[in-house]
Order: sequence, then structure tokens, then C-alpha cells
Amino acid sequence: MKQVLDFEKPIVDLKEKIAELKSFTNDSDIDLETEITTLENRLERLENDIYGNLQPWHRVQMARHQERPTTLDYIQELFTDFIEFHGDRSYGDDEAIVAGIAFYEDKPVTVIGHQRGKDTKENIRRNFGMPHPEGYRKALRHMRQAEKFNRPIVCFIDTKGAYPGKAAEERGQSEAIARNLMEMAGLSVPIICIVIGEGGSGGALGLGVGDHIHMLENSTYSVISPEGAAALLWKDSGLARQAAETMKITSYDLKELDIIDQVIPEPRGGAHRDLKAQAAHIDAVLAASLEELANLSANELLENRWEKYKQIGDYQEM
Repeated sequence: MKQVLDFEKPIVDLKEKIAELKSFTNDSDIDLETEITTLENRLERLENDIYGNLQPWHRVQMARHQERPTTLDYIQELFTDFIEFHGDRSYGDDEAIVAGIAFYEDKPVTVIGHQRGKDTKENIRRNFGMPHPEGYRKALRHMRQAEKFNRPIVCFIDTKGAYPGKAAEERGQSEAIARNLMEMAGLSVPIICIVIGEGGSGGALGLGVGDHIHMLENSTYSVISPEGAAALLWKDSGLARQAAETMKITSYDLKELDIIDQVIPEPRGGAHRDLKAQAAHIDAVLAASLEELANLSANELLENRWEKYKQIGDYQEM
């Protein structure tokens, strides 16, 4: 791996030691198989201990991992004949959101998702996955098209948040997100949302109103980043780890709060360790969701969607 997270360093150090002993054994007549087996057993226990007891901040770090698979990675693995379209028919294109049509199990679907870069050059081109308003208007254009042709919509969520720059505000950032929320609530086709990395604030919600909302095990979904919450609460963004512990932003927290429908497991060590295995986990959940929602009429979809969001949180009717 190019990026090793702090809590993974003991695992990496032990793997390097095992590799060193194996290399030494191959290059000499000394048999170290017993020592190697002992270390491999220790490695198994260490990985189980670390990855089996991840703290919220660890999951935040994994959600941000530079090698974590992106929307386009999953599109390539899960769908066929994907055609990407560009532009919002009003201002221009926003490469922080990809949108198009594809086939899933030989049935047409509309696929939309946040897209960050794999390196610095691509991140700059895609604005680090933080959309401008034209990105949300592009997404909405394709959602309306999906409704017109009765295609299910699959949204992949992975953004730190919508871009907060002056130009984005001048072009109607808040209005674009709000309109997406309103329009998605009333679309008469199935909408499945999957958080694959960071689900940050309104930038995530602009693609996040769905009939089913799923999260990868090590993804996060929150109204603000841990750094932002720490800066607001304690005037110190350096307390982000402490904030993450209290914010209930992990997939398991949100499942317990009935905000999401299902936690999608990840390979040990994170989605970046095995793209094909991760895609297979998503595939199973996506297929089940589409099959369940396909049996509902438009009226049933809308009624169930309304009930789903009405039941989130505690409140009193006056």
C-alpha cells in the first residue's frame, strides 16, 4: 500500500519481518519455517484484534484513504455498457459528479456518484470530489430522465461536502442541493443510495434521498466533518478524534439509529485491499434492493419513502 494508517503500522512492521525471514530462507540453507509460522499466527491475531476493534476515528481515516475505490471503480465492476454524460444544460460540466446510464443484470439503470481523484492532478480536475451547483443540476437532469424512462437510480456517495467557494454560492449552491432533496423525494422510480467513502453534510444529501440507503462498513455519514465539529464545539480542530467518538458517524452507529438500511461488509483492512471482493459485497446488497423495490408501484414507493424519512429521529407532533 502507498498509504499506511497509524493504527496499521504494527501490522505492516510484522508483515515486513515475515517477508524478510522468507527472503532469508530462500537465499540460504537455514530453515526458518517454524519462526515464520509463529509470526504468521501472530499476524493473524494482530489483524483480528486491530481490524475487529476499529474506533470511529479509525473508520474516518479508512473512509479517506487515498486508495479507497471510487464511484468509477465500482461502475466498472458492477455495471456494463456505462455511458457517461456531461453538463447541466445551464452552466457547464462538473467532474466532481459523474452521471450516466448503464446495464445492471441486463436491465437499464441510471448511475450517479461523487467522484474524487486518484492523484493530485485528477483531484484538482475533480475539485477533490466537492461538487459545484452544476454538478447537482447535472445529477437532477439524469434523475428526471430516469423517471421519464422508468429506470431505477443508483447513487454512490463519497464527498467531504459541497464546494463552499464564492463562485459556487453565486451560482446557487444551496438552492441546487435543496432542489435535489425536494425532487428526489417525489421521484416515482426506485432510488438506492450507497455511501462508499465520506458522506459529508449537504454535499452528500444532494444525492442521498433514497428508498434504501446503504453504507460500506468503514464509510462515514455526518452533518459536518470531525474537524469542523471540533472547531465549533471546542475551538480546536485538532480534537477531531474526540469529536468522531461522539458524533455517531459510523455505519454501525447509523444502522442502530435506523438512518441507514444495511451495513455492507468490507474486506479485512478496508475496501482498498480488494476491489473485486468489495464490489461483490455491494452487488449482493444492490441486487436484493432492486428486486425488493421493483415489486412496488409508484404510489407505494412514494408512500414508503415518506414514511422512512418521517420516522427518522424523535419528535412530537403538536
